[in-house]
Amino acid sequence: MNDRTDLTIRRATEADLPAIVAMLADDPLGATRESPDDLTAYRTAFARIDGDPHQHLVVADRAGRTVGTLQLTVVPGLSRQGSTRTIIEAVRIHADERGNGLGTVLIEWAVERSRELGADLVQLTSDATRTDAHRFYERLGFVPSHLGFKLKV
Repeated sequence: MNDRTDLTIRRATEADLPAIVAMLADDPLGATRESPDDLTAYRTAFARIDGDPHQHLVVADRAGRTVGTLQLTVVPGLSRQGSTRTIIEAVRIHADERGNGLGTVLIEWAVERSRELGADLVQLTSDATRTDAHRFYERLGFVPSHLGFKLKV
């Protein structure tokens, strides 16, 4: 288990983009869809995220090094009697930090932050091929209750 005393979870800054994008690209799926050599599109997206109070893009920082990230989105809704939900997206852990409990720390942070933000439900999606991630989320109490669909536009 990781020593958590030197770990800080904080709001991401534009200076974190190279590390975040590198983590997004560092797996078989990300390698086909991310471009860490050109951060132009990521800077534009970061500005939109950073300017939206419903978006919480965070990094896990260990001794000044970005070692994990996730994005938490707050979605107010009418269903479930006007419930607010949060969506966890883009969870990534640096390759040399995987398997040490950092993912658990990040997800637990996101669930607690969701409570603080008044959410009644926390949801996430995970690519169907990421069976290890599915077991991880189930271990943390998430239930595979829905079938997700995507349409590229």
